[in-house]
Amino acid sequence: MKIKVEKVISAPITDVWRAYSDPDAIKRWNAASDDWHTTSSTVDLRPGGTFSSRMEAKDGSAGFDFAGTYTKVVVNERIEYSFGDREAVIEFAEVPGGVRVAVTFDAEEENSVEMQQGGWQAILDSFATYVETRG
Repeated sequence: MKIKVEKVISAPITDVWRAYSDPDAIKRWNAASDDWHTTSSTVDLRPGGTFSSRMEAKDGSAGFDFAGTYTKVVVNERIEYSFGDREAVIEFAEVPGGVRVAVTFDAEEENSVEMQQGGWQAILDSFATYVETRG
């Protein structure tokens, strides 16, 4: 099953792309809630390149690594990657008012669809806030 989240971000496409693919920026926006944060991030943004982010609860009670391999990269348009036995596609499109970022990913079986969609949407919302307010 595929799940999709999206957000229109009021910023130029180059700023949106850079923030989505820069490891230092990722550490600033990659969290679904204020009690979590990303403590490290690596990005080798090319087909066959890998990425990894370490996400941890700020109180130290939990943490996990999110990692995968890029399978397709079209600058300012599309990123595709695999993570485990799942895949995700991020599409960037200029629209009135900014850039629509749409993330489509394979659902996993451990958590409900609603929980997964809510978590990924919260991260995308955090990304939008970061891009729109960092000026």
